[in-house]
Amino acid sequence: MKPDQIELLTTTGTPTLHPDGSRLVVAATRPDLRADSYVGQLWEITLDGERRRLTRGFRDTAPRYSHDGALLVFLRAAPGGKPQLFAVRASGGEPVQLTDQPLGVAHFDISPDAGTIVFAARVPEHGRYGTVDGVNGALEDPRLITGYKYRMNGLGYTTDKRSQLFSVPVPSLDAEPYIAAVGRMKQEHADGPGALEEQGAVPPATQLTTADADHLEPVFSADGQRILFTAALAEDADSTLVSDIHSIALDGGDHRTLTNLGGDTRLGCSAPRPSADGAWLFFLASDLSPSGLDFVARNTALHVLPIGDPQDVRRLTDPETVDVGDVQEIVADGPDSVLVVNRTRGMGELLRVSAAGESETLVAGSTVVTGAAAAGGTVVVSYTDPATSGDAAVVESGALRRVSDFSAALRDATRVAEPQERTYPAPDGTPVHGWVVLPEGEGPHPVLLVIHGGPFAQYGWGYFDEAQVYAAAGYAVLLCNPRGAAGYGQAHGRVIKEAMGTVDLDDVLAFLDGALAGHGVMDHGRLGVMGGSYGGYLTAWTIAHDHRFEAAIVERGYLDPPSFVGSSDIGWFFSEQYTGTDPARVSEQNPFAKIGQVRTPAFVIHSEEDLRCPIEQAQRYYTALKKQGVETELLVFPGETHELSRSGSPWHRRQRFEHILRWWARYLPTAANPAPSPAPSPAPSPAPSPAQ
Repeated sequence: MKPDQIELLTTTGTPTLHPDGSRLVVAATRPDLRADSYVGQLWEITLDGERRRLTRGFRDTAPRYSHDGALLVFLRAAPGGKPQLFAVRASGGEPVQLTDQPLGVAHFDISPDAGTIVFAARVPEHGRYGTVDGVNGALEDPRLITGYKYRMNGLGYTTDKRSQLFSVPVPSLDAEPYIAAVGRMKQEHADGPGALEEQGAVPPATQLTTADADHLEPVFSADGQRILFTAALAEDADSTLVSDIHSIALDGGDHRTLTNLGGDTRLGCSAPRPSADGAWLFFLASDLSPSGLDFVARNTALHVLPIGDPQDVRRLTDPETVDVGDVQEIVADGPDSVLVVNRTRGMGELLRVSAAGESETLVAGSTVVTGAAAAGGTVVVSYTDPATSGDAAVVESGALRRVSDFSAALRDATRVAEPQERTYPAPDGTPVHGWVVLPEGEGPHPVLLVIHGGPFAQYGWGYFDEAQVYAAAGYAVLLCNPRGAAGYGQAHGRVIKEAMGTVDLDDVLAFLDGALAGHGVMDHGRLGVMGGSYGGYLTAWTIAHDHRFEAAIVERGYLDPPSFVGSSDIGWFFSEQYTGTDPARVSEQNPFAKIGQVRTPAFVIHSEEDLRCPIEQAQRYYTALKKQGVETELLVFPGETHELSRSGSPWHRRQRFEHILRWWARYLPTAANPAPSPAPSPAPSPAPSPAQ
């Protein structure tokens, strides 16, 4: 894969399955370099694999069938616009817009009678975020901050645009005159966010919540008489990570809290889902200890409580061996069972779990399930695997039968380098699991040790554009999950608590040494190391302690725990939970404290609007390297957040790859990525002008 081929990376969202189990609808989304945005439409696919495009919006996502199968509701975003609710008859027709929220719509659910939709949307304070003509961000009133939780990466400030719950009636979509009238009103009155609702061009939405907190993930109860949601409403909500499942009446009244009702264990709860028979409420939660803050390597477990007795909470999955938090969604399947995705050893397994705690694995192997739906005795999934960036499949006898092929163009246009699963021992004998991705040719190939972020995350079997780009450029790519990573149990993840840069460093170097010894096509003398976020941390830590690498790339790094405390959106709890509070011990885990030991040329990459690992981490690291004479460069992406490499602007993602390959061509040239000529090389591709 080449950097300019990122347009071939089509991903699939969570599918929705018609109640009779005969067909599914899924959103297929891809980067578009010409638009410098993400575009996508909805596709209807039969279980035999016949497919047709249902919508032709700019970006249509999150489809959901009503319980009777007559209605399909989804989110549509116009170019530069926010996602809004649209509905269309499942039999066909023109989609009708249902909302005009200033900051867009997030999660939604359809009532059992298909008459009402409940949704979450952020509500801007008056005078902010374009609510007053002529008042842009630079002219807004100052913000008075009094708590810890006031920003979030990718969202910016949060306390002045809380997520609230709304309900909106579903109009009769069978009436063609209604659809025509709405179309005329939209043309006449579409003069800004909220204008359509003010003029009656969309149904009026009723706000159901008002508390100074984010109200998230609304769903209807099985009988449609109540609304369940997630929120942190406890008195100490600002100083803990605790969140609860709540319930309200359809008019927003009769509020009830259903979780954390007593005992020493405090939970971070999410993803409420009533059982189909209405007897049970399933939800996800992680144990945060009595402090409500000990999040380090805490696997998420599936819990259940009887609808009539919220005190009787039971944990259904063992958090030491099962982690169902990577895909934050529970799918009802049968009267009293649900589907969840388990993150383990690089896989995304699909599990069926009953209210009694009985568990069955439906999908396993070299696949990562990313979403699921069930109806009429059929289960379908969206997934990724080593050669598939995103597709849909039917689950049959423990295997997947693919019914779409959105990755065909990717496979046709590129050589997919197959990852080879490997395990090598650390110095203390601990097995280090990972993958080797080799380029074409006999070698010897220069080697890139690529370290993942998190640290409680994992590399896996899903299609990984980074590994494919580097392999296509002639590099052997090493991907491993050291201690501290997810997918191998909580003890494996928690061992680096207050011990960062110890056994995790041992593990990545052991995987490197094992791969070098086991693959004769690798060049032992031409090594590079790179990583982002925690991977940036461990890269910086590695080059301060091991000097065999020709060069390094430190991206969006967690580089100075003490300054991170006050500058990151999660700094108020993250650093102290991972590195502790003793200054001497923190210093022994701090890359910035060891920067004087660095001699390896380092390319520092960061985004200006990264609130997770703020840009000051990169600026200070780059400046310190430069002052001590280490070869270094700093690449800054405007307008991007911590998610640049995954969901940033398509052009920025392409330019990022081009700059990375330029750096490796300088220090580890290959035939496919040759060293620059003595004359100045062309700059990476510029973004298109508005006129193009």
